[in-house]
Amino acid sequence: MRIISGQYKGRAINPPKNLRARPTTDFAKENLFNVLQNMVDFEECDVLDLFAGTGSISYEFASRGVRSVTSVEINAVHHNFIRRTAQELGIRNLYAVKANAFLYLKSCAKQFDLIFSDAPYDLEHSEEIIPLVLEGDLLREGGIFIFEHSKEKNFSDHPLFWQLRSYGSVQFSFFKK
Repeated sequence: MRIISGQYKGRAINPPKNLRARPTTDFAKENLFNVLQNMVDFEECDVLDLFAGTGSISYEFASRGVRSVTSVEINAVHHNFIRRTAQELGIRNLYAVKANAFLYLKSCAKQFDLIFSDAPYDLEHSEEIIPLVLEGDLLREGGIFIFEHSKEKNFSDHPLFWQLRSYGSVQFSFFKK
């Protein structure tokens, strides 16, 4: 796993063997960020990364100069890895939060320009994150919510669905407020 672009480009991230996360593939991540660089001004973005896992997506956002990135991860081993890696890289605008993503969304008072969710594909009711994000007051006007999921799911009938990007077995559903 590596950071693809920005200030920390090329830096390898080597999670320990006991991390159970399924990181977004480098191929999917690279394509996602190629699309995003044409949609948003990273330097003007506050980002929320739900189910952060190894922190791969958070590091990529931080490397590209976002104003802030909040990484929410419930697993203590993963959370500590994110904090330690951000410290080692010298990332000062990454805030690791050890919390259940569903509960965090219900109590979060901050607004974000971009929210990314990569719940485990086998997590029951993971799609309940969508209304929590889109019906809450979490996204600023014009904000983008990206929900990573398997090919078995389809959210194109949602009223705020904007577009789907597919990279191999990885699907990104984009919603726009």
